[in-house]
Amino acid sequence: MDAEAAMSLKGIYCNSLTQYSRFNTLEVYIGNVPMGANHPIRLQSMTTTDTMDTEASIAQSIRMIDAGCEYVRITAPSIKEAQNLAEIRKGLHEKGYHAPLVADIHFTPNAAELAAKIVEKVRVNPGNYADKKKFEELNYTPEAYEAELQRIKKKFAPLVQICKEHGTAMRIGTNHGSLSDRIMSWYGDTPKGMVESAMEFIRICYELDYHQLVISMKSSNPQVMVQAYRLLVATMVREGMNYPLHLGVTEAGDGEDGRIKSAVGIGTLLEDGLGDTIRVSLTEEPEFEIPVARVLAQRYEERKHQQTQLKNADDVELPEYFSPFEYNKRPSAELNTFIGGHQVPRVILDISNKNLKDPFVLVDAGYIYSAALDKYNMGDQSIDFAYMGNQLPSFSFPGNLKQLFDYPTWQQLKNKTNCHPLFSLTEYISATERDTALNLVKIKREDLDTDAFADIPFDKTLVFVLETNETHGMADQRAFFFKLAQAGIDTPVIIKRSYQFDDENQEDIALKAQLYAATDLGALLLDGFGDGVWIDAPQLSSKFIVSTSFGILQATRSRISKTEYISCPSCGRTLFDLQETTQMIRSRTDHLKGIKIGIMGCIVNGPGEMADADYGYVGTGPGKITLYRGKEVIQKNVNTENALDELIEIIRADGNWVEKE
Repeated sequence: MDAEAAMSLKGIYCNSLTQYSRFNTLEVYIGNVPMGANHPIRLQSMTTTDTMDTEASIAQSIRMIDAGCEYVRITAPSIKEAQNLAEIRKGLHEKGYHAPLVADIHFTPNAAELAAKIVEKVRVNPGNYADKKKFEELNYTPEAYEAELQRIKKKFAPLVQICKEHGTAMRIGTNHGSLSDRIMSWYGDTPKGMVESAMEFIRICYELDYHQLVISMKSSNPQVMVQAYRLLVATMVREGMNYPLHLGVTEAGDGEDGRIKSAVGIGTLLEDGLGDTIRVSLTEEPEFEIPVARVLAQRYEERKHQQTQLKNADDVELPEYFSPFEYNKRPSAELNTFIGGHQVPRVILDISNKNLKDPFVLVDAGYIYSAALDKYNMGDQSIDFAYMGNQLPSFSFPGNLKQLFDYPTWQQLKNKTNCHPLFSLTEYISATERDTALNLVKIKREDLDTDAFADIPFDKTLVFVLETNETHGMADQRAFFFKLAQAGIDTPVIIKRSYQFDDENQEDIALKAQLYAATDLGALLLDGFGDGVWIDAPQLSSKFIVSTSFGILQATRSRISKTEYISCPSCGRTLFDLQETTQMIRSRTDHLKGIKIGIMGCIVNGPGEMADADYGYVGTGPGKITLYRGKEVIQKNVNTENALDELIEIIRADGNWVEKE
């Protein structure tokens, strides 16, 4: 175990790995709405209107505030937009709306300095506030690098002084995709580079005795985002700092994908008590972001009042292979080249309450039955295990879909081909018959300390199905993996989470289940735990559960089953209708499994913000699009009406295009 990982267990990046505890941060006032310390997790969003359109910006801000938005962010790319923030603020106050305004600044220090005199908070991006990004590799001696830091201080210090004088707060917001050439050359394209990019500015503020700071570490990749925030907290703690955290997954996209990806990143950090304000970046109207953010935040407001201490978890140790700051998959045995080891995580679906007389029941599970041909066609999101309970189907299953039966029922099967038993722990120990291929055993963390667990006959057919009843279930299941490592056990583990809600509205149930599952399962998958996922949600359809399961695997980069879209949520800088354009591009490319396409409204969110996209579609002027392969410009200033066709031709020329069925 390296020293950094060992320290993290003692609380260097969070208070506790086994009990929910909010990380204590400094109280920072954003106007009359403070954050950090013991204040609730604040909700915020960003306008998509042209900042110079005062009335439209006021109207949209009001819709956001009415939806529950506590901080309204508005882009100010130049002096004129910064000046107009005063008119927007005045108009809101006249209508009785006093939510704090945040000016979003990237390349223009003079606009930031003006905005800091008008609004309650300014956001600066250290990647482009004092540096340029030309994707050049730069060489520095330590002395030359120190001279660069002094140059940055000279450029940044005036804004700090203005903020001090006017009581204005500041967010120092690092984005993974917009790290400067200087940072990239010195630290690399890494979470450490993200953290140091922010810390350079934070240290200047600290030196100037300015502490009204909020910090963010955003990425379109939830894994990078989570690692960067953890490393940021560890770094701040070492340097005696505890500034509040603004959480968000940038360019998360729209619809289900955007919600799941956001919950994986934001929820993972909230589980460990990190986060003081959140913004869910969806390519949708900004007021639609707030209900998603509210569901995520409310879970932890309730968690504060619940008993979350895990029994018998004080002796947990971090495995040697595990670090909270980098990804390492848990080493597990690979069984029959199907589960564990290097295999992708498997998906289990409960169909025990479905009509098992009709082969079309498997459509929602990803298997489309053709009655004429009496055969099944698999989709890209086809489940691996169907749990039948005690129900027997009256039709033949696809050959590659494994069936799970409760042990007593499995024992009675005449033909056990492709059928496997699910045991309780006591059933498995006392079983007179076991499967020769796969035996799945339900288990909880507390079972590890029992005599029954000590009596398990371990072999290369065993798979654990890990369940939990704990309020802080993610930590409970994480501790299970830690204790398995302590015992030297490499048995594959399927993570199961069960959800039941009292809400009457089906949409509310679906949203909660989706966000909770993305948090609970996603957090473990990001840390390399789990060889399969099983979402048990009887109130929801099989189709929804399957889509959510594969969406979580996609968001954690554990299993790729569809095209991924990295699309920004739009703002006043955007040069085209992002929602309409995203849907247009999706309609023609959503069959390109494994391809990542970045859709960016302007050059600020252009090649850098797309991070690791394979292809990019970026607005560079009215009616003009620039097309990218990775971070390389392929075609500039393409007319909007031709841009998608040209993008498809680039994909085709690379050999990555397939025709849609």
